[in-house]
Amino acid sequence: MSGARPPVDLYHRLVRADAQAEQDWGGPDRVASGGLRLIVSGALQGAGDQVVNAKTVLPWLLTATGAPAALAGLLVPLRESGSMLPQAALTPWVVSRPRRTRVWMVGAAGQGVATLAMAGSAVLLDGLAAGLGLLAALAVFAVARALCSMAAKDVQGRVIPRGQRGQVTGISTAAAGLAAVAVGVALQLAGPTVGPALLAWLLVGAAALWFAAVVVYSGIPEEPGAERAPSEPWWSQTVGMLRTDARLRTFVLARALLLVSALAPPFLVTLAVEAGSSWLAGLGSFVIAQGVASVLGGRLFGRLADRSSRQVMMIGGLGASVVVLAVVVVVALAPFGSPLVLAALVLGYLLLSLLHVGVRVARKTYVVDVASGDERTRYVAVSNTAMGAILLVIGVVSAGIATFGQLPALVFLALLGLVGVAVTRRLPEVSQGSPAAG
Repeated sequence: MSGARPPVDLYHRLVRADAQAEQDWGGPDRVASGGLRLIVSGALQGAGDQVVNAKTVLPWLLTATGAPAALAGLLVPLRESGSMLPQAALTPWVVSRPRRTRVWMVGAAGQGVATLAMAGSAVLLDGLAAGLGLLAALAVFAVARALCSMAAKDVQGRVIPRGQRGQVTGISTAAAGLAAVAVGVALQLAGPTVGPALLAWLLVGAAALWFAAVVVYSGIPEEPGAERAPSEPWWSQTVGMLRTDARLRTFVLARALLLVSALAPPFLVTLAVEAGSSWLAGLGSFVIAQGVASVLGGRLFGRLADRSSRQVMMIGGLGASVVVLAVVVVVALAPFGSPLVLAALVLGYLLLSLLHVGVRVARKTYVVDVASGDERTRYVAVSNTAMGAILLVIGVVSAGIATFGQLPALVFLALLGLVGVAVTRRLPEVSQGSPAAG
C-alpha cells in the first residue's frame, strides 16, 4: 500500500488481509480504522483484566485486607458466571440499540467505575467489610462486562471481514500479555509481600485503561443496524433457541466440556504452594506466566483461528487434557515436593495458560463467524447465559471431587476435555472460505 495511508499500512503489517473482502466491507481505509481501534481498545481492556484477575490479584487483595478466606472461593464464580448469566436478559435492550459501539462503551465505563470501587474498598475498609465491598464491586463489574461481551462480537462482525477477526483478537490478547508481564515484573520487584495500597494503585491504573478504551472505541466506523423491539420474552427465546437450534446446542456443549483449560490451573497453583515453592507462590510469578502465555498465544492462535477456529478449539482442548494428565502422572509417581514435581507444575501451569488462550480466541472467532446480525447477538447471549449456569455446576462438582484431593479433580476435568474434543468435531466449519454467514 502507499505510504500516504499510514493506518492502512500499519494494519496490513499486523493482519493478513484479503483485498476483495475489504472492498466488500467498505474499503481498506474503513477496515483499517476499525481494526486498529478494535486492537487498541481490546489491548487496553485486556491489560486491565490482568489486574482485575479473580484467580491471582483479587484473592491476594482479599488476603491482604484481612477478609475471611471463604470469600476467595466466590471470586471466580462471581466474575465468570456474573458476566455470562445476565446476557440473555440483556439481549432485548442490546438488540434495540442500532449502534453496538455505544453498548460496549457503557460496559467499559461501568468496568472502570467498578474497578475504582474495588480500589476504594482496599484502602478505606478492612476485614469482612473490605471483602464484601470488593465482591459487590466485582458483581457490578461482571454485569458491565456482559454488555461488552455481547456488543464486541457485533461490532467486530460489522467492521472486520471474516478471515481477519481471529487475528485482531489475537493481537489484542498479545498486547495485553505484554502489559501483564510488565505488571508481574513490577510485583516481583516489590517483594513477596504486596500490600493493599500498592494493589489499590494498580486498580486505579486499570480503571484508567478502561476509560481510555472508551475514547478509542468511540471512533470505530460502525454502520448502525435497524432498531428492533423484542418479539418474545428473553427467557422464552433462550429456551427456544437451545431446544430448536442443534448447531447452537453443540457449540454450548463443546464450550462447556473444554473448560479444562480454564478450571485446571488453580489446582496446579494449589499443588505448587503445598509443594513448598515459595518463589512460585509469589503474585508476580502467576501474572508473568499468564502474560507470557498471552504474548505467545495471541498472534499464533489468532491466525490459526482465521483458518479454522473449530480445529483450534479441538487442539486446545486435547492439548490441555494431555498436559493435565501428564502432570497428574508426575505428581502421583514422583516424591511430592521434589524438583521434578515442581518443574511439572510450573510448566503445566504455563502450558495450560497458553492453551487456554487458544481455546478462548478460537471460541470468540467461531461465534462471530457462525452467525450474522442480530442472530449473532442472540448466539452470544444464549450461549454465554447457558455457560454461566454450566460453569457453576462444573465448578461445584470439581470442587466437591477436590475434597478427595486435587488429582482426582484434575483427572475429572481432563476427561471432560477429551469428550469436548469429540463434540467439537461435530461443529460445522465456518472459517474463511466456508459458505457460512460472516
